[in-house]
Amino acid sequence: MPHFEPFSALRYTNAPTDLFALSSPPYDVLSTDDRIHYGSQSPWNIVHVDCPLDADGPERYKKAATDIHDWISSKVLTLDPTPSFTLYRMSFRDSTGKERHTVGVIGALEVVDVGAGGVLPHEQTTPKAKTDRLDLTRATQCNLSPVWGLSLCSGLTDVLLAPGELMGEMTDEDGVVHRVERVTDTQRIDAIRSAIASAPVVIADGHHRYAISRTYRDEMRASNSPLAAAAGLTMTYVAELVEEQLSIAAIHRLIASVSPTQMEEVLERFYTRVSDNVLSELTLTHMNAEKAICLLRPDGSTTLYTEKVEKFSAVRALDSARLEHAITTSIGSLDAAGISYQHGTHEVLEALQAGLAQCAVLIRPVSLAEIRRTADEGLLMPPKSTFFTPKLRTGLAMRPLAVD
Repeated sequence: MPHFEPFSALRYTNAPTDLFALSSPPYDVLSTDDRIHYGSQSPWNIVHVDCPLDADGPERYKKAATDIHDWISSKVLTLDPTPSFTLYRMSFRDSTGKERHTVGVIGALEVVDVGAGGVLPHEQTTPKAKTDRLDLTRATQCNLSPVWGLSLCSGLTDVLLAPGELMGEMTDEDGVVHRVERVTDTQRIDAIRSAIASAPVVIADGHHRYAISRTYRDEMRASNSPLAAAAGLTMTYVAELVEEQLSIAAIHRLIASVSPTQMEEVLERFYTRVSDNVLSELTLTHMNAEKAICLLRPDGSTTLYTEKVEKFSAVRALDSARLEHAITTSIGSLDAAGISYQHGTHEVLEALQAGLAQCAVLIRPVSLAEIRRTADEGLLMPPKSTFFTPKLRTGLAMRPLAVD
């Protein structure tokens, strides 16, 4: 079972501005314009370290390391005096308008080899350059943003409910309230550690960050580095795998190499055409009601399709898996179709209207029951099956490796 440990966190406890101006969404959801925007909020905003823009090549990592060292020296960032866990709470309205409150805990999760057990992958990963996060870790010797894990421990939420010491609270652009609380009481630390160690943790978001942590761990061990022990763990946010703690959105498919008319032909081999409409706030509701996927065109027109069940007898009951089967059977491969991925229906339409793809297929979110079944059976979701929301802010707690 996984080891999960407290650590002495770096925090913006003395910074001369508020947490909103100092933090940002995760690096992998930020565009270049987003990075410029967050960087302009403050010279100490975490994007200057997590994804610096004003340097190229190796210089950008040197700059990141210099900046975080300077911020520590000037006490913009301060180190917790003792190891702690950080409770991370979010309050928000989900896509249905329901008021939601979630809680998870940030600590240091053991880095295990593939297939070793205890920490499990959630979905297949797409090819992606891993050198950026690895080079950043090498330069800063710090975990800057947490991997997101889901614990199969029943009752973890109850262990996390009691408040800790308030370390900061902020409201982001989407109205999500982010609140972090420090836990230093040894009995409570032991209770949290024991709960998470009692069941596997499934990596829900941050597969690539977890993978580079494995590479970095191996490098530190091979060089007999004094950081080897600390590199055996990586900063991770862990929440219980239960419905009240998760808000799951779909990641839709942009299709660059197939026209809308050709895509209709592909879909109609495997699906039944249900209705035509235009994209609206009700589109996802209609998809859920009809158990349908949706073809979206650059003009905003939509067509709903329901499965011809007999066409998918050997394919998992996931929109992503069945759509992948239809495309690869008809076209040969996802690459041949020019598949890319985008969350958010309006963001998908914007991408189409910008000419980034010829059409798109909207899919439904994966159910909690299917996520748990996948974990219990040791299976993997297709790539880009789930988008967990809201995203954690980077900068509310960081893990320096040199002090562990």
